[in-house]
Amino acid sequence: MTKEVTTVSEEGYTAENQIRDFEVTIDATGEEAPDTLESLLAAYGSCYVPALRVGGEQRDVGDLGRIEIDVSGDLNDDDKLSAVEFTVKTEAEMDDGQAEQVVERADELCKVHDALKTDLEADVTVESGAF
Repeated sequence: MTKEVTTVSEEGYTAENQIRDFEVTIDATGEEAPDTLESLLAAYGSCYVPALRVGGEQRDVGDLGRIEIDVSGDLNDDDKLSAVEFTVKTEAEMDDGQAEQVVERADELCKVHDALKTDLEADVTVESGAF
């Protein structure tokens, strides 16, 4: 299986992304739309929600109810992402041991968490003069 997205930028630093039947705008400057790192952090948090839900069920905590994740990304001096921190709030009560088990399982399940490996890079082919 392959996931496909088409990204088009007519000019400037804003890109329109076609994802199946959805359009998502990302602006590297953050002036017209979320910037690239904000979009990555949103994808990471959004992926972590179902991973937490499944982790809760699989670790016998049950339904976690409302989940809210405050995602923060620390930037280095080059404005590149250097660290990510989640503050997870759940409606369901968990002791520290249960919370640790749910988080460990969520780490295993979250596809964005898995994709953020240091050895994962895009294989780039350039087709110049295409338009």
